[in-house]
Amino acid sequence: MKIISYNVNGLRSALGKGFLEWLNGSGADIICLQETKLQEDQVDRMAFEFLGYRSWWHSAEKKGYSGVAILSRKEPIKVSRGMGIPRYDMEGRVLKMEFEDFTLLNIYFPSGTTGEVRQAFKMQFLEDVLNYANSLRKEGKELLICGDYNIAYKPVDINHPERHKNSSGFLPEEREWMDRFISSGFTDTFRVFSEAPEQYSWWSYRAGSRAKNLGWRIDYHMLTPGLKNKLKAAGIMPEVVHSDHCPVWVELAL
Repeated sequence: MKIISYNVNGLRSALGKGFLEWLNGSGADIICLQETKLQEDQVDRMAFEFLGYRSWWHSAEKKGYSGVAILSRKEPIKVSRGMGIPRYDMEGRVLKMEFEDFTLLNIYFPSGTTGEVRQAFKMQFLEDVLNYANSLRKEGKELLICGDYNIAYKPVDINHPERHKNSSGFLPEEREWMDRFISSGFTDTFRVFSEAPEQYSWWSYRAGSRAKNLGWRIDYHMLTPGLKNKLKAAGIMPEVVHSDHCPVWVELAL
């Protein structure tokens, strides 16, 4: 099973840049999208169904903001929207899809770049996601949590780390949360296969950052121990350009 995670930074914009043609050739069984920036009635689901994908959506109440979606060729047992916490669920940040072997969480983590209020919101979201994941694990569920985490974990995951010590997305407290998250039993799938530097999934639109590969790795597939022996491959697709992010993928023997 090949699963792709992709922050499209506006799905309608991505559709205008050849997203469907790329999707058709992606070979993905499941595509998890973040930052769709639309309501369900603003997208033609038949375009995805024509390619073999059913779609599920969790849109923000605020139009043109946030939102997640899952396109799947595999029929899930159940799909749920949100974590049951209204201040997050109104922003359309979490979709849960349950299969026989595992539970998939597609999450768009908040950014804290707009100031102290949103940074505090982000930090609380991180704690609540960890608690939510732990509660699902106590029910015996194996988890794959993919999405835009909006955190570069280690210095190797960001360009010129010395320049970003005070930047949201690379703050010590955010990276400490990633330490605790991974220590709780999650595996960063990409780093199982590559320790190489300069492997990024997001680039600023400013100053030709993408052409210079001045990026951040902030998009992840994290999985619990019961899935690690099913992990076959993982990678990043920087050549795919519909967004300021690129897709990241994982293959599991399921």
